[in-house]
Amino acid sequence: MRISCTLAVLLTLATCSAPAAVAADFGNADFTSIQRGRSLANAGDCISCHTAKGGKPFAGGYPVETPFGTLYSSNITPDLMTGLGNWTRKDFYRAMHEGIRKDGQHLYPACPYPWFTKMTREDVDDLKSYLDTLQPVRSIPPENDLIWPLGWRALVAGWNLLFFEPGVYTPDPAQSTLWNRGAYLVQGPGHCAACHTPKNMLGGTDRDRALQGGDAGEGWFAPGLTGNRRTGLGGWSEQDIVEYLKTGANPHTASSGPMTEVVMNSTQHLGESDLRAIATYLKSIPAHETEDGDPGPIDDQAMARGEALYVDQCMGCHMADGEGQPDAFPPLANTSSVQAPNAQTLIQVVLAGDHMADPPSLPTGLAMPAFGWKLGDQQIADVLTYIRNSWGNRAPAVRAQTVADMRESVHEYGPRYQRLISGP
Repeated sequence: MRISCTLAVLLTLATCSAPAAVAADFGNADFTSIQRGRSLANAGDCISCHTAKGGKPFAGGYPVETPFGTLYSSNITPDLMTGLGNWTRKDFYRAMHEGIRKDGQHLYPACPYPWFTKMTREDVDDLKSYLDTLQPVRSIPPENDLIWPLGWRALVAGWNLLFFEPGVYTPDPAQSTLWNRGAYLVQGPGHCAACHTPKNMLGGTDRDRALQGGDAGEGWFAPGLTGNRRTGLGGWSEQDIVEYLKTGANPHTASSGPMTEVVMNSTQHLGESDLRAIATYLKSIPAHETEDGDPGPIDDQAMARGEALYVDQCMGCHMADGEGQPDAFPPLANTSSVQAPNAQTLIQVVLAGDHMADPPSLPTGLAMPAFGWKLGDQQIADVLTYIRNSWGNRAPAVRAQTVADMRESVHEYGPRYQRLISGP
């Protein structure tokens, strides 16, 4: 579960490495420890952030464009000069638990140490044991290009005082072993709150609105994970959650954007017991208080224009009733992602297109085509306003200016988007 475009996004990908003069403490890791470490690396989706497009796995250099500049992920292969090969287990645990690098400098908190701090020492050691088995890659990521004075890592100490609470997860004795396992995975290695919780202006997560939905970075909005039936998981069963994490789709929705990458690189690889544990924990989170929220005035003319566009452009796949087609095109009716308070994800999918996850367990490979090349800002705003307020859906209207801003933004996120929205 992935991580976001605020100062905290600033603050993931700069994990770590600086050459040092001591040899690595590889220990005598056994096969079981390494396999546990592999599972934890999957749970944390390490490969997504630490692999540049076309680059060697875990060798870093993945760029993240933020309002604060560009960050490049670090090399976490066991290369002695440019990776973690000269980091001891103690060095690695300090980075994961306290956000301090081997050389004593602060990590930017977009390395999700605010969540990794909850991991046990044994799990962190196992993760290091697994990373030590990777192929060493000699690779130095580009320098971060951040606005002044964010390049000065000492500033992170102040951020930590405000927003970072170190400490290993403490099991709740009133809950089951399965529930506690799920809480540990969600709050710790999975770092779900990094995307699914709102953040303040400085990138700190708003603990009072935990898992109520948040900025997932690069123009994507991560929906809520609470029991809210309209904008969260209130209408999902535990099996629905397991199915979604395993395949990227279920009767309610299909993955898009960063979540597709999370499914492909992370959650599809988790064992059934861990998926069930995550589902058990998530289903215990009570609904937040916007269940009956007023979406505000919805213009009748915009709804009429949107309906006409929907019939012409969307109905062939998503059907007249918005129910989609099972195992093919996801429903739009009564869907939490459609009714999210922020329509960024919907706008981005319509503008640039997207594809759902296609793991071996559900190898559909289906994709949504881009419409940015053929529909104007007002047209996209109208059709999304219609979708967000039809078939039982209820959500704020989408403004044409919001679409225009998103259209400009997706151009900044790289050639993939520019190619998709330019049309055939």
